[in-house]
Parts: sequence; structure tokens; C-alpha cells
Amino acid sequence: MLAPPKVPLINPTSLARFVDALPIPSVAHAESQRTHPAYPGRKLSYHRMEMRECKISLHRDIPGTRLWGYNGQFPGPTIEARRGEPLLVEWINALPSKHFLPIDHSLHGAEHDKPEVRAITHVHGARVSAKNDGFPEDWYTPGHSTLYHYPNGQDAATLWYHDHAMGITRLNIYAGLFGAYIVRDDEEQALNLPSGDCDIPLMLCDRLVAQDGQLYYPVSDDPAAPWVMQCNGNLVLCNGKVFPYFDVEPRRYRFRLINTANTRFFDLSLSHDQPLQQIASDQGLLPVPLQRARIELYPAERADVVIDFSAFAGKAVQLRHQAEGILEFRVRDHGRRDSSTLPAALRGVPRIDPQSAVQNRILTLNETDDANGNAMTMLLDGKRWSDPVTEKPRQNSIETWSFVNLTGDAHPIHLHLVRFQILDRRPFDLFAWNAQRKLLFTGPAQPPEPQELGWKDTVRADPGMVTRIAMRFEGEPGRYVWHCHLLEHEDNEMMRPFDLLPAHS
Repeated sequence: MLAPPKVPLINPTSLARFVDALPIPSVAHAESQRTHPAYPGRKLSYHRMEMRECKISLHRDIPGTRLWGYNGQFPGPTIEARRGEPLLVEWINALPSKHFLPIDHSLHGAEHDKPEVRAITHVHGARVSAKNDGFPEDWYTPGHSTLYHYPNGQDAATLWYHDHAMGITRLNIYAGLFGAYIVRDDEEQALNLPSGDCDIPLMLCDRLVAQDGQLYYPVSDDPAAPWVMQCNGNLVLCNGKVFPYFDVEPRRYRFRLINTANTRFFDLSLSHDQPLQQIASDQGLLPVPLQRARIELYPAERADVVIDFSAFAGKAVQLRHQAEGILEFRVRDHGRRDSSTLPAALRGVPRIDPQSAVQNRILTLNETDDANGNAMTMLLDGKRWSDPVTEKPRQNSIETWSFVNLTGDAHPIHLHLVRFQILDRRPFDLFAWNAQRKLLFTGPAQPPEPQELGWKDTVRADPGMVTRIAMRFEGEPGRYVWHCHLLEHEDNEMMRPFDLLPAHS
């Protein structure tokens, strides 16, 4: 059971709205050019990203908050990449040796014999080799670093980077270890979408913040096992600020919405019944722009939207979460002409034929009670992290994976390395499954919604449904992971390794 907060929390209604400017994360600049064995005779851009403790003002009226940030920033600097132009990032652990959030040493990978502070960075959605992917057990301690190589051999997309250390990912991300990673390409650039200072990442998360300004992370009522299965904050943050404002001009802007929260899903809309034009999802552009009144984003999902402020000169427009304003756009005309466009067609997304799959896997999402019927362990296909690897796709093969959700929650399931397509969701008889492990459908397959027709790397698996995806396993052979992106679940066994085997010779 969740223990009541041990400190008084800030009441959101006590805070003045829209008194702080929206921070725009700085762009990471290459420190130098370096060689890499994968590219003989060629020099690659080298970036240095240092994880360190910092104090950040979340709001004018909140005392400075202790956080961990890449290069001491929250969110971290935005890494800009171009398709086909590889780069190097040295991820340096310069954090303190003691954690300031409650570690549960009963969780696998976070035992008492493990150092309290350890980190490993994963670029979510990047197509990289296994040794550069941020495998959860490859963590390292303060005073150490690792040099990762990112080929950027993928379509333009809004990706993000974050910590992925085994057993404490939820704590390290909650502490502030995340940032945006944007891949650009010529095909997208030719569309003349809003760009430059009109192309803005919006990283959304929530935090429990005490009245003294410090982060509070919830714990169970068992001091020996403080893990809780969810963490919903009292304050919503946009780019690290509570209730910020952003000065815009009466023109089109592109906003890259990224859900970096531990547990919360965002239900986003604009005031004045102004529509959002969604142009991209996790792995890049949709086939066509979609006019949407509301956008739901589960943890780790992304949606790029175009907002046209041309009819709102001198007015304010709010971005809302569940009808509550979280960001105010103030529209001021500076006489700058808008030369951007919103084309009727964006990028083709050829559909994967599920009939071409060489393997159709059925995988369950489970939760188990403890002896007292309260604390839960979250599992994928009934297996723990340390169980033998059972998913071993072949390089360049096509597979379908069907997630049979036996729990009462929607789980955002993320696969490393690959992009995939959602095929359908279909209701099934839970009793028939529990009694006979038999998949008995109780209704027709529901096709993906229009905004789900692009390439994805994270899919919402609804309770009572079988959610089916298809993907081609492109990339280098090696060991990767798949997991629930509710971070509390991921840290308590809802993560599994998979091995990408070489193609048949």
C-alpha cells in the first residue's frame, strides 16, 4: 500500500499561473571531431554529456529544487542529428555517490551490493548496435563514462534520451535525467514545415514537489520494500517549468510533444477549440496531417503538432491537460512573414503485410500479488528478467507480436532497436485464457486509429485487449530489451531481453 507523503506537498492552486517563461533546452554543440573504428579515415562530431547534480527553479514561487541533469540542465540539452551523419556522445557520470530518492533494494538489479548511484543512457527510438544502446546492466558509477556511437541511419523523428539503469530507472529519470534527440533529414526538410525558432521540443512530465521545493518520491508502507506501482505528481512541468508562458507570433509553429513522465498519460488540447494538426508520431512523419481536438500521450510516446496562431494576434491560447491550462501561448505580432507550409501529404508509410511474418508471438502482460495480496510484481509473458531469453528474432525477418493484457492497466510497451506498425486491437475472453490459456476473441479486430498509422516504437496495450504489432528486425545482431514504459513497472520485472540473431547464411 502507498504510504501517505511524509512531507507537506505544494497545492497547485496556490501557485500563480503563467509567470515564468518557457525554457527552451539548449542545443548540444559538438566539442570536437574524433575518429571511430567503424568509420576509418573519417572524423565524427563528438559531444560530451555530463550527468551532474544541479538546483533548478521550477516556478517563481518554489524554492530551488535539487535535480540531476545532463550538463546540469533539466531537461538536458537537445542533441540534433542528421540522417546518415553518425555522431559520438560521451556520457559521463559526474553524480554524487549517494542517491537522494528512495531505493528499493528488494528489486532485482538494485540489491544492497549494488552502488546506490549508477547510470547508463539509452536514446529511445534510436537504431543503434546493442553495445551502444544503453543495456540496463551496463551501468557505471560516478567518475566513469562511456563513449557511444549513433549512426543516425533512420528517418527524421523526435527521439529522446534518458537513463536506463537496472532497478533504478524510475528514480534517475524522476531526478531529471532526460533530454530530446532530434533526427532530421532532407525529405522532411523539403516539406517546408515550421523550422528554426518555430520548431520547439515540449517535454512533459509531472512531479510531486514538497513545500520546501524538493522532489518527493512516493513509497509503500513497508520500509524494506518501498517500491510503488505508480507515481503521479501534483505538478505538471513543461520543459522543467510549472505553468510557464511562451511568446509566439501569429504564424505556424511545430511543437514536438514528448511524454517523459513515470506513469502519467497526458490528455492534451488547446483553448478556443483550436485544433492541433498532428504531423508525426514516435518514429517520424505520418502519411498526412491529422486535425485533432485532443491528443493522448502515454509515457514515452511522442506527437509532433503544428499550431497556427495567425488568428490570435494580441490574444492568449492555452495548452491544456484534462482541461487544465499547463502552458500559455501569448501571441504578439512582430511583423515577421510566415513562409512555412503544412502540406497535404507528408511521407508514405508502406504497410507491413502480417502474412509475411515468419513468427507470430503471443506474449502476456501480467501482474502478480504477494502473499498479502497487495504488493505486485509486473511481468512480461510470465517471466522475470533473469529467466532465459525466449524471444530470438532473426536479422531482417518480419514478426508479429501480440500483447495479451491480463491486467487492469493500459501498458505502453516499448521495443528497443526496431520501429513497428500497429496492426489491430481485439477484445478477448479473460476467463477462457485463465482457465485454458486459450485465446478466445469476443469481438472484431479494431484497426489502429489514424494517428497510429505511422511508425511507432511504443504502443498502448489496453486491458482486456490483444494488441498486435508487426516489425522487421533491421539492425545489428545482439542483445536488446523490450519493456513496459511505466517506469515503476519496468523497474519491477516488466522488462525482458531479446536476442537479435544473424540472418540465415
